[in-house]
This record gives sequence, C-alpha cells and structure tokens, in this order.
Amino acid sequence: MRVLVTGGAGFLGSSLVDRLLARGDSVTAYDDFSTGRREFLREAQQSDRFRLVEGDVLDLPRLQQALAGQELVFHFAAHADVRSGTQHPRRDLEQNTLGTFNVLEAMRGAGVRRLAFTSTGSVYGEPEQFPTPEDAPFPVQTSLYGASKLAGEGLIAAYVAGFGFQGFIFRLVSCLGERYTHGHVFDFYKKLRADPAAIEVLGDGRQRKSYLYVQDCLDAMLIALERARAPLNVLNLGREDYCTVDDSLGWICEHLKLSPQRRYAGGTRGWIGDSPFILLDASRARALGWAPRMGIRDAVIRTLDYLRANAWALERP
Repeated sequence: MRVLVTGGAGFLGSSLVDRLLARGDSVTAYDDFSTGRREFLREAQQSDRFRLVEGDVLDLPRLQQALAGQELVFHFAAHADVRSGTQHPRRDLEQNTLGTFNVLEAMRGAGVRRLAFTSTGSVYGEPEQFPTPEDAPFPVQTSLYGASKLAGEGLIAAYVAGFGFQGFIFRLVSCLGERYTHGHVFDFYKKLRADPAAIEVLGDGRQRKSYLYVQDCLDAMLIALERARAPLNVLNLGREDYCTVDDSLGWICEHLKLSPQRRYAGGTRGWIGDSPFILLDASRARALGWAPRMGIRDAVIRTLDYLRANAWALERP
C-alpha cells in the first residue's frame, strides 16, 4: 500500500513510518520539522520504499504534490502542546483545524479517499461519565487544542458524507514510549536533571491520567483500518486503568534513585485546559480484537529509559 504520514518525523508519526515499512508498505513522510526530528527517520531513510517531503500542512500545493498516487493518509501533524494554547491561540487553529482542512482538500484533489486522524480525549472537556465513551454528551470545551481537534473531526465527518471518504478518528489518551519528546515524563526528568533535590509539580499531583504505550496505540490503529468497515469510525484508544501524577513521579524518582522535595503549584489542574481526570472507554476498539499489552508503569519507565539514553531528545528542535 502507498501511504502518506503527515507529521511523519514526530513521536507517533515516525513510529508508524517504521511499522508501515516493516510490513512492506511504501511510505511518504510529510513534515515541516517544527517539532519533528530527523533522527527519528534515520532507519526509514535506509529503505527504498521511503520518501521524505519537507513541507507545512498549510502549504496546499505542496500537500497535493506529496499526495499524488497515495492510497491512504495518516494525518498526525498537529500543534499538540495543550499548555501553550492560550499563549498562541492561532497556532491551534492553523495547524490543527486549517491544516486538517488542507489535508482533506488535497486528498479530494488527488482522489485519495481513506484518512486516519489522531484526535484527542481532550475533546470531552471535563466529562461526567467515566470511562468516557465515544457517544458521551460533549461538554463545554476547556482547551483550544481540544476545540481545534474537534473542529477537525467535524470537517472529516463532512467529507465522509459529502465526498465518499472513509474516515478513522482516533481519540487518544497521552501516549508514552520511545521518541517521546514532550509531556509529563519529559518535564519531570528534565527538572530532575537540573535539580535532583526538589521538583515543582503543576496542580496538586492528584490529577488522574490514563496513558498508552506508543506501540499499543499503533496496533489499535492498524487493526481498525483492517477490520472496521463503516464510512466513519470514531474510536477511543486508552487503557482501562489510570495513575495519578504523583504515582508517575514516584515511579520516576524510584527508578532514578532520587527523593526530591515536591512543591505543588496548587489547584486541581496543572494548567488551563488540563482535565483532572482522563479515562476513556475503549470497548469499540477492543471489540475489533485489540488490547493494550504494556501497563502504565512500564510505559513510564520505558519512556524514562529512552530519554536517559538519548539526552539530545531533551532539547527542543
């Protein structure tokens, strides 16, 4: 199969590129390298079935060129830093909503009709139902990131109805694992490297989060694309359990053999748009035959070990 991956040099995107190449697909990675890392594509570039196109999803002509001859698009390119949304609100709109529109338009022009899109559990805001199913009532949006992703979902649904696309929308919890370059493990480890004796924790440390190992996440996506037949498929991806922020910090400190003094910023949220409890009902994905294999603690430690072995990944590109 001929596949285009937007955000193909990122954490999830580059991991998917390697998976697709390993199964025999021809893969084009499309990335502007604003957050993606060329190092993540080093192995892929050894394959004659791999092509790299450097470009922005806001560049419609460039996208159209990259899409020529493709059969499937994984649209992973996004501005994914929820915390910076209020400082750079236009970035979420441009990269997540307008970028998704451009991908859809480029696909329509190129005659490509299958799209897999990474959305987020943040579209549920702060729900009242846990685990939260895909058909839960949508509350008021609490982050610009979630709002921009929800707008992208709406565009995809409209293109499915209007132009005969098949769409896969994956609402993810936060993923962990190799090539992880932002998030709580990244932040805690970087802080502890700078000061092993003390650490600031955003919020009160009691925020409850469900995390998913990156390869388990990709397993779910590939299974869904193989087995789900509906024109529009909306699937939560997450585990059935969760941990607190304090739990995760404790595992990190234990693994590093550190006992820092914890200073809490206070409040039930770490930042504007931070949901105090995230737990998604992934029974639709499980009904397709998928089940995550790695637990949250092991995924945290796997991520930490990756960052320890790859100190360059701690620096922003």
